[in-house]
Amino acid sequence: MFLETLNTLAESTLATIYMVLVAGVCAFIIGLPIAVGLTVTAKGMFYENKIIHKTLSSIVTVGRSVPFVILMVAIIPFTRFIVGSSIGTAAAMVPLSVAAIPFFARIVEGKLASVNKGLIEAAQAMGSSPLQIIFKVLLPEAVPGIANAVTILFVSLTEYSAMAGAVGGSGLGNMAIQYGYYQFDTPVMLQALVTLVALVLIIQFTGDFITKKVSH
Repeated sequence: MFLETLNTLAESTLATIYMVLVAGVCAFIIGLPIAVGLTVTAKGMFYENKIIHKTLSSIVTVGRSVPFVILMVAIIPFTRFIVGSSIGTAAAMVPLSVAAIPFFARIVEGKLASVNKGLIEAAQAMGSSPLQIIFKVLLPEAVPGIANAVTILFVSLTEYSAMAGAVGGSGLGNMAIQYGYYQFDTPVMLQALVTLVALVLIIQFTGDFITKKVSH
């Protein structure tokens, strides 16, 4: 019985890590360009465009305002279209990614907006193109903030992955509910909980360490 529980815990932990990593990478790849778009189209920036900025901002705001559990249920048809199922590890990654993209984009937008405007103006005065300013000034200066945003992203995804277990997802959340709560097995539920907390602490510690290293 002990070995069976240990095996379930190991599989659930790996499933959680896999879901969080994939969803996190998707959020980074899609969310970062959205954040850049929000920043450079804002008032006073070199690509100022009120319509594009408001459109992107509205999409991000709506995406962030939908509770994750409701989002999982609402996009079941889309999830089935993408991965062919609405339950399991692969299925949980779809709503996790959809929820994480606007969340990450909004955080990074704030980090980019905090970059010293004097540096951007200086780059413009030296004749730098908008793309040069983005890739040689804006993003490099925001690296510590982006690293911190990535840390927040992965911590939040770990918490979201636990919620995914309530509606057919796999991982530690599913273990806590299916094997712990439904079967009245408190020790199993506590094992899943402790492991989730440990994952969050590891992510937070690693993220803080990296953020300090890249700060200048």
